Amino acid sequence: MMLTPSAVTLAQLRAVWSGARFSLSAPAWSALDDAAESIARITASGRTVYGVNTGFGLLAQTRIADDRLLDLQRNLILSHSCGLGEPLDAPVVRLAIILKAIGLARGHSGVRRVVVERLLALVEADALPVVPAQGSVGASGDLAPLAHIGAALIGEGRIALAGETLPAADALARLGIAPLVLGPKEGLALINGTQVSTAIALDALFIAERVFASALIGGALSVDALKGSLAAFDPRLHEARGQPGQIAVAATLRRLLEGSAINQSHANCEKVQDPYSFRCQPQVMGASLDLIRHVAQTLEIEANAVTDNPVVFPDADEAVSGGNFHAQPVAFAADMLAMALCEIGSISERRTAVLVDPKMSGLPAFLVKDSGVNSGFMIAQVTAAALVSENKSLAFPASVDSIPTSAGQEDHVSMATAAARKARTIADNAAGVIGIELLAATQGIDFHAPLLTSPTLDVVVAEIRRSVPHYASDRFLADELNWAKQRVLLGDLAGDVSTELFPS
Repeated sequence: MMLTPSAVTLAQLRAVWSGARFSLSAPAWSALDDAAESIARITASGRTVYGVNTGFGLLAQTRIADDRLLDLQRNLILSHSCGLGEPLDAPVVRLAIILKAIGLARGHSGVRRVVVERLLALVEADALPVVPAQGSVGASGDLAPLAHIGAALIGEGRIALAGETLPAADALARLGIAPLVLGPKEGLALINGTQVSTAIALDALFIAERVFASALIGGALSVDALKGSLAAFDPRLHEARGQPGQIAVAATLRRLLEGSAINQSHANCEKVQDPYSFRCQPQVMGASLDLIRHVAQTLEIEANAVTDNPVVFPDADEAVSGGNFHAQPVAFAADMLAMALCEIGSISERRTAVLVDPKMSGLPAFLVKDSGVNSGFMIAQVTAAALVSENKSLAFPASVDSIPTSAGQEDHVSMATAAARKARTIADNAAGVIGIELLAATQGIDFHAPLLTSPTLDVVVAEIRRSVPHYASDRFLADELNWAKQRVLLGDLAGDVSTELFPS
């Protein structure tokens, strides 16, 4: 797969996130060379340029002697490698390195092509720097986590390679790669940028797409388990309002439920309305879909962005200082994604609560026969409620926070990395909630036998029942709940809903 910096698509980002092989387009390498030559000319001219021959942050007014410029870049990487906490997951680190390569290859950073070649060599060898999750405030870019990636290039820090975590120098030696000696501006270009927060946010987004699609499957199954009405999904209702996500979700629910014998069995019943968590799925899930699509658009732009500082314009041999490293767009996107995921989980848990309540559902109490002796899905619903409440506490937007750093020079920051990390945790919790609903709704469907749900949903029921048998009496349930959660995270039960609603 060929990646063209400035034009990398969301579909390509999904593919490389999943491990697809790739290369950079030929014009990208030419752009790198042009920018590196421009920095060489600027340096030779003796002009004072931030980050090339000055200190950093509050020390930006300190001019650095020419014979110490290489020390400046190495020291920058070492001094900024200050992350704490658990390491970021390997797919996130891999994606962050790829995003950094894309940004540098736009040709506005001034690094030599060898810098990008070394980054891509790490990806190719699956030799991933160990990057602590904590330490970025989202401006001036993701300094600490990106410094840990840069440190690996110069033989410092640690690298995960072939199941081992090694000193970076040892890992590079095993790969036959010499530690990189950084040239002017190259250390700064490596640590300035939004690539880590964007990578975490993209990871959360791609999981959110699977959670969303699985939630629609679960919601449709719950409608049938409840013997709910399809009137609330009438296309005329949603076209009258005009919200695009709402229209799309209603159409998906109609398709999923088409041909259900359970639904046809009560076509002439006197039920007028179902609880909101059932009949308002198009409105709630549709609004979430619109948010997720907006987030995707923002992150696709940011994945292609030049977020270095200063930005080099080779045609004029200029290096212009600005603030493209400020990750406010990513912070807002991650917080919106978190809110959408909260609602996806919240409405799912309410449907499970209805199904386990015999007064609301008409099904056996807690979805098990001989209730009393058996507790059935009683505590599974409690677990879903606990996850939903935890998500509420996590959903407070990080983007409204700011704290001054660097002796007040960097006096407003985005907190994008914290926002993205929270969104990813919320996505994981929501997957657990949806997994519980899928099992509960499938249990409810069983009680309507011999009537079947729709052909589309029956495929999901059969897939679940291959691994999770009908709940006839109490048994150890945690492993089955975890199985369902993992299926949601992997998108295994979502069918073609993901591709339908999140096209390439």
